[in-house]
Amino acid sequence: MFLWQYLTLLLLPITVQICKAQICEEFSDLDLSHAIIGTSLRTRLLLYTRDNGTCGTLVSHTDLSAHPRFNSSRPTTFIIHGYRPTGSPPVWMQKFTELLLARADLNVIVVDWNRGAANINYFKAVENTHKAADNLTAFIEMMQRHGASLSSIHMIGVSLGAHISGFVGAKLNGAIGRITALDPAGPQFTGTLPEDRLDPTDAQFVDVLHTDIDSLGFREPLGHIDFYANGGADQPGCPRTILSGGAYFKCDHQRSVLLFFDSFNGTCTSRAYPCTSYKDFLDGDCMSCARFGAAGCPVFGYDVIKWRDVLLTLGQTKTFFTTNTDPPFCRTNYRVEVMIWNEDLRFGYITVKLHSNGKEAVATIDHKASEFKKFTETTLLAQFDKDIQSVKEVSLKFSTGNALKSKYKLRVLRIRLTHLEREERPLCRYDILLQQDKEVSFRPVPCEESNF
Repeated sequence: MFLWQYLTLLLLPITVQICKAQICEEFSDLDLSHAIIGTSLRTRLLLYTRDNGTCGTLVSHTDLSAHPRFNSSRPTTFIIHGYRPTGSPPVWMQKFTELLLARADLNVIVVDWNRGAANINYFKAVENTHKAADNLTAFIEMMQRHGASLSSIHMIGVSLGAHISGFVGAKLNGAIGRITALDPAGPQFTGTLPEDRLDPTDAQFVDVLHTDIDSLGFREPLGHIDFYANGGADQPGCPRTILSGGAYFKCDHQRSVLLFFDSFNGTCTSRAYPCTSYKDFLDGDCMSCARFGAAGCPVFGYDVIKWRDVLLTLGQTKTFFTTNTDPPFCRTNYRVEVMIWNEDLRFGYITVKLHSNGKEAVATIDHKASEFKKFTETTLLAQFDKDIQSVKEVSLKFSTGNALKSKYKLRVLRIRLTHLEREERPLCRYDILLQQDKEVSFRPVPCEESNF
């Protein structure tokens, strides 16, 4: 009995140390009562590395040497959330850290400023963004003293977090490497001066995604490159009426995070095209990528840093892309050129389907009625829901959208489909008769050079 007591006393300190080492710090979990009463800002920094990818370590604001897992020679990425009106933790935070660590050996720091963001008074949360930025700036300056390089820092800010990133970047004279802003908050920031919001001078490279410009997001460009997904407003699959409850308010805004997640998957990329407006983009007026050189148009998301150098020479670049309703969100783009034989002018919509080995991709060009004129090439942008590697068959359907009028026929002299993201020979078909609302399928052939 004496021996067991002795061993217990001997092993107790070791057991306590092991328990301490295994403690995982969690993001602050508040509730609506906190938001109603109001919270005072308290910024917590949770460190994740490949050694503790699912177990956060609370980092000291004053003594970085107390955290051996933090390696100053590694790049550091900060994830900064936005407004939390109910006080709940962001449901996407853990996945964010996992995706980042899967891509690179990083120090990932989750910035938990929930006590400060959880407040039904949005204006108070906005006020706290400046205080949170002061706190982060002081921490990064401490990182510098421990050998960290500002150029190796990447700040990813969501909503209000985007502007916090900008404030930090400005305080550090734009020396941090990159700021990624996911649907930066619009209310209280729209119409303000650059020093009162995110702007391109806040980092060496600033990339911005807009998904809710007609409500919670910021409408105008804020970075070296600004991506407008589906025009930057209504996202496919999100509720369109208030009857859907809370999802009506946050779905478009939160889609920015989900789209960024999708960009980590190298098998699915969203190519974005420079354009002055979403209308011109949908009309097929912005399919040129020549300004970006051999790399082509930028790919949205985590890897857009590969276009950094060329984008810095172009100033602010505004780009557009469309997405599917659900993951994988990426679409595949084709230029479709149609020339008809009909004597009379025709207006209508075209649906194109690509088939190969049991797979089918669909693109419906219906944002407006297209004009088809005899011996005049009509150029359309077709955005397919998936990529078909080797097209064996194509289906076409022409419609007018008006079931009450007499049925039209569209006599197609030639249709040509050109993949915008792969260098391959365009596909053609000659002399097709399309009866309104009836699908016609055919085997495409490689296009020939012609004079028409």
